[in-house]
Amino acid sequence: SANGNDSKKFKGDVRSPGVPSRVVHVRKLPNDINEAEVIGLGLPFGKVTNLLMLKGKNQAFLELNSEECAQTMVSYYSSVTPVIRNHPIYMQYSTHKELKTDNSPNQVRAQAALQAVNALHGGGMGSVAISADAGSMAGAAAAQSPVLRVIVENLFYPVTLDVLHQIFSKFGTVLKIITFTKNNQFQALIQYADAMTAQHSKMSLDGQNIYNACCTLRISFSKLTSLNVKYNNDKSRDYTRPDLPTADSQPSIDHQAMAAAAFGLSVPGIPSALASLGVGHTGMAAAAAAASRLGLSGLAAAGGHNVLLVSNLNPEVSTHAIKQLYYLCVYGDVMRVKILFNKKENALIQMSDGTQAQLAMSHLNGQRLHGRAMRVTLSKHTTVQLPREGHEDQGLTKDFSNSPLHRFKKPGSKNYSNIFPPSATLHLSNIPPSVVEDDLRRLFASSGATVKAFKFFQKDRKMALIQMGSVEEAIESLIEFHNHDLGENHHLRVSFSKSTI
Repeated sequence: SANGNDSKKFKGDVRSPGVPSRVVHVRKLPNDINEAEVIGLGLPFGKVTNLLMLKGKNQAFLELNSEECAQTMVSYYSSVTPVIRNHPIYMQYSTHKELKTDNSPNQVRAQAALQAVNALHGGGMGSVAISADAGSMAGAAAAQSPVLRVIVENLFYPVTLDVLHQIFSKFGTVLKIITFTKNNQFQALIQYADAMTAQHSKMSLDGQNIYNACCTLRISFSKLTSLNVKYNNDKSRDYTRPDLPTADSQPSIDHQAMAAAAFGLSVPGIPSALASLGVGHTGMAAAAAAASRLGLSGLAAAGGHNVLLVSNLNPEVSTHAIKQLYYLCVYGDVMRVKILFNKKENALIQMSDGTQAQLAMSHLNGQRLHGRAMRVTLSKHTTVQLPREGHEDQGLTKDFSNSPLHRFKKPGSKNYSNIFPPSATLHLSNIPPSVVEDDLRRLFASSGATVKAFKFFQKDRKMALIQMGSVEEAIESLIEFHNHDLGENHHLRVSFSKSTI
């Protein structure tokens, strides 16, 4: 029988999941874990047929009704670490093929919990609520749903599905999310494995702000007990079904990438509202922008990680790469750029602070430049070293720290509120009165790109929108024509727009 001896074999947290078995060994559980919560980890993947709790060791063994269910569970949790009350939980297959349990009080409680769940579920989804001390139904939560309805008020900054996933995952495994706008309010439906987790999450998060002084969560129980998600995209996600298509029948999202995107990176030193909700890199960047717009000092820059590693650049254009990477970073002020001597398709970019690095990474990773998808990650370096005097490096390193082109030097700069992901439509500003539409169309077509549409702003002819043939063409046009001299001492300013023409 399984009696916890498996635990002696572990060294550290990262361990291969081992040979598949329908018994899953769960480790690093919080001290106050109850049976219902452990069962809740397995429920989304199939019927839980047995449970052995080793509370003294903060471990448990969970038996599912088939090896296939256990494989789905271990594979899912290997890419999306479950978190219960701020404890990351680790799991892999047990060496045991089934659980044999005795009649000790601990096991009687576990069996009662299992019976209560099975009576409720018939093996499917639904609300589980078992009191930890007796395994009897806790009436208060039993009537509640595992699905929460979330309304975000004071939406000064867009809240993404991934940010919601990060926040709500703090309280248990999020299975599904659907986001929508109703009555001019951004809303979401979020499904947990059981109603107790949903209730705990609701009690902790209701009334909290995602970012300082804005984006307030209003949470209630939904009348629905299960969500039906058809597509995995930026509006809806079923984390138990990585095989679902995106709406426009593109290949389904790679599960590992999806999980990584959803969890982002843990960022040291996130202050105030974000720290308590544990929002990762995309949220961090968004919050910085929101805070700047609101003139809040609460969101200081995250220390450390302000150097980006950009890889998979096109080496044929590496001679121009420094200028390209410098202009491309419309998400912060670039201090230094270094093309790597032995690997010309890789570069290091030092931003002025960690928040700007996070922001650039979240918007530029995966974008195409000169036919290649760029990969942007945080570098382990804290600065980009300049070559020592007398040591030339063929112009592969450039220092921009005193550049007059920095967009974010002033605290609370309005440029923070104009940060958008790369798009085919570009926002142009600082256009002199003598320059007309044809001039700008000709300029942007001169690099071989397609200009699909153009529109001056009615109220202010110093600004215009120009729509290129693709996002990649827009990125290349921004690099080419930002700071272009239009005469009359006017240098063109180019950024990505959220509008279309």
